Amino acid sequence: MGKLKIKNKNEGSQNEGVPRTNSSVRVPKKKVVSGTLHIDATFNNTKALVSDKNGNTLFWSSAGSLGFKGAKKGTPFAAAKVGEILGEKSRAMGIKEVDVIIVGVGSGREPVIRSFNAFDIEVTAIRDQTPVPHNGPKPKKPRRV
Repeated sequence: MGKLKIKNKNEGSQNEGVPRTNSSVRVPKKKVVSGTLHIDATFNNTKALVSDKNGNTLFWSSAGSLGFKGAKKGTPFAAAKVGEILGEKSRAMGIKEVDVIIVGVGSGREPVIRSFNAFDIEVTAIRDQTPVPHNGPKPKKPRRV
C-alpha cells in the first residue's frame, strides 16, 4: 500500500499566519450598471440569460442546468430558481437595472422576473417577442386512396 508520511505537530505549513480566502466567491472582472434579461420559456424548460446593453452575454442559467429533470423543468418553481441564481450573479456584478425580453409561452415567464426582482434590481421595460404565425402551418396534402 505504500509508506505513510508522519507529520509532526510543530511542522506547520508555510502559510500559517495568512488567512485563507474562499475561492467560491468571485470578484467580477467588470462592473456593469444596466443590462438585458432574456427569458426563453417553453413548455419543457425555462432558460434565462443576462447580457449587457451591447448584447454580450454575461451569464446564463436554465432549469435543466440546475438539476431539474423531465417535466419538472417546465414548472414555475424551477423558473423561480433560475431567476434567483441570475439575481445573485447580477447583484455581485453591480447591475442596477435591466430590460426584460420574453420569448415563449411556457409557465416560467413571470416567476423568473419575480424572483429576479427580489434582489433590488429595477426592471425598466418588459417586452414580449414571442413569434406569432400569421396564417398557421401549411395544410396536409389530400389523401390518395
